[in-house]
Amino acid sequence: MHNKITRFPLVMLAGLAVVYVSACSPRIATRGNAPDPELLEQISVGESTKGDVTDILGSPSTIAAFDENVWLYISRTTETVAFFEPETVEQKVILISFDAANRVEILSQYDLEDGKPVIPTDRVTPTAGREITILQQLFGNLGRFSENK
Repeated sequence: MHNKITRFPLVMLAGLAVVYVSACSPRIATRGNAPDPELLEQISVGESTKGDVTDILGSPSTIAAFDENVWLYISRTTETVAFFEPETVEQKVILISFDAANRVEILSQYDLEDGKPVIPTDRVTPTAGREITILQQLFGNLGRFSENK
């Protein structure tokens, strides 16, 4: 009987340790379209068409905003530990550019190291008009409404 009483707290402690350690294991999330390298080898610069690329790789992740002949296949793997911000551990961008005859002109691959961080600006766009106080907002319409006869 005494042996069961001392074993219970040890089992509970071991269970809590397992839960604690598993809570800190990273969560891996992969998003996007990451074509296999074998599939990329099937695309020939100057020969493959848009239809061929779609058949081999599927639809692109995005098409360039100002040039519909530039296709991007983007994939990203992030790792999140506990409550911290996700960290990008792998990123691949495959750029395929087509010429006027819809044949592959450029086939490029970029990794996480090739990317450049984009830092948003903290500037504020001024708005037209004047600053008014809360009292002016509350009482500004008094006397404006008159009865039309």
